[in-house]
Amino acid sequence: MGRNLHVLRFTELFTIVGRPNIFSYGEIKSATDSFSLSNILGRGGYGPVYKGKLLDGRIVAVKQLSSTSHQGKKEFMTEIATISAVQHRNLVKLHGCCIDSKTPLLVYEYLEQGSLDQAIFGKTDLNLDWRTRFEICVGIARGLAYLHEESSMRIVHRDIKASNVLLDADLNPKISDFGLARHYKDSMTHLNTGVAGTLGYLAPEYAMMGHLTEKADVFAFGVVALEILAGRRNFDDSLEEDEKYLLGCVSFHILVLTSK
Repeated sequence: MGRNLHVLRFTELFTIVGRPNIFSYGEIKSATDSFSLSNILGRGGYGPVYKGKLLDGRIVAVKQLSSTSHQGKKEFMTEIATISAVQHRNLVKLHGCCIDSKTPLLVYEYLEQGSLDQAIFGKTDLNLDWRTRFEICVGIARGLAYLHEESSMRIVHRDIKASNVLLDADLNPKISDFGLARHYKDSMTHLNTGVAGTLGYLAPEYAMMGHLTEKADVFAFGVVALEILAGRRNFDDSLEEDEKYLLGCVSFHILVLTSK
């Protein structure tokens, strides 16, 4: 997990744009009722995510970097640096972090309706009619447009997928999980980088050659949009062979329609 993973220097945090609030371990332990299992909201690439209530009454989501996580200090710092430097209604808001615990913690706003994948694939009472699904797609697109074109730095998220989009009480989507994000200058046409992200959402040119541009996020967004419209995951092993892959299914039907 890298040297001194659990010992993050304050000087490193203070170089980050936006200087996140620093919470004590005692505050977060109290807020989550000692990280009670009953407060677990889910598990991400970092580790478990807990629901908590701060002393000032704010409800928060606490991401804990588990000791077995494949992500480490670099991703932790990247997430803080990225989300502290941007602010948009379709990006999740970071309240702060905790670095005096055995495992680093990120403290985010709590979003009542959970993740998008739970809303469209799981058992839920949410009324995701066509208008709502359309607005969710538009919201995600606005968040990405901000990251790519409107923020103070040019950012590629690199892991856009349904589970990394959260929904607030009004079903407004907010992009989360910035641990794999990359920044680069306007003068650069692309970045040559190791491939990261989730299978099924990777743009072909990025997956094959490691050429990273905003188009990688746009491709992943297209997959998510198809999942939202179809109401199914991009891969479903329970279906017939020719229907398992959503992209293949859609491509086939488009071919049939255009050939008529």
